[in-house]
Amino acid sequence: MHRNKDLYTYLLSKARQLTDEWYDSLDKNAATGVYSSTDPKVVETLKNQNFEFHGILCNVFAEDKETFNQKIDEWVLSIATDKEHLNTPNHSILKEFMRVRNQYLEFLKEYAKTHLEENIFEQFNIWNNVIIEAFDRVMLRYVELQTEVVDQQIQSQQEVINELSSPIISLNSNTALLPLVGNIDPTRAELILENALEQCVNKEVSLLFIDLSGVVLIDTMVAHQIFQLIDALQLIGVKPILSGLRPEIAQTAVQLGLNFENLTITSTLSQALTIKNNEVE
Repeated sequence: MHRNKDLYTYLLSKARQLTDEWYDSLDKNAATGVYSSTDPKVVETLKNQNFEFHGILCNVFAEDKETFNQKIDEWVLSIATDKEHLNTPNHSILKEFMRVRNQYLEFLKEYAKTHLEENIFEQFNIWNNVIIEAFDRVMLRYVELQTEVVDQQIQSQQEVINELSSPIISLNSNTALLPLVGNIDPTRAELILENALEQCVNKEVSLLFIDLSGVVLIDTMVAHQIFQLIDALQLIGVKPILSGLRPEIAQTAVQLGLNFENLTITSTLSQALTIKNNEVE
């Protein structure tokens, strides 16, 4: 049995010492990210995070495994979402976890030396393994949760980029331009469809120029989605005018059997912009 109230109390009493010795032993010249900061607020927060960690980790010798893991996960998530730690290389963070783990192993040795009369050696090996396993879990969960946080940030940023890359630009009170640039994959094409319809309704657009001259590559699925956009625009009362249709895109559209009837198409955007409303109605 690895639980031991006396060992828990002993380690908890060392929490502040653990934090102070850990921070004082940081190699500030070689440290990166949060560990190299000279901002007093950042330093104080870092120390508090470390101190809080000790208050949780000591419970590995006092609490059931499920409760302990839940508290550890909550703490790890707070670190994984912390701005300063997000700006710190993972290898630096894992290095500090390992240094703190060594601190605990040294304190276990000290504790064992003061309890030799209790035939502590077998228990010491058990406790030693418990600490190593606990830190292994902490490091693994940190990498997992930090990866999830970063992936969510990337996804959010990509959504913003996609939205900004398909803006509806108002030309006057009822006319707008949708310039499409770069590669369009199915996900982006779907976002373009959703954003374009929503913005046309919000801006009360009745005439929309869709320029494809900046689109480098397109596949059959995306071509189909773009023509779905054209059909959807017509259903909500928006007149689409298509420009910059590359030969390969036109060929793909023909192969798909897409209907070009009632669709105004020009070679260039400049030609499209010269069309007067009364000429396209």
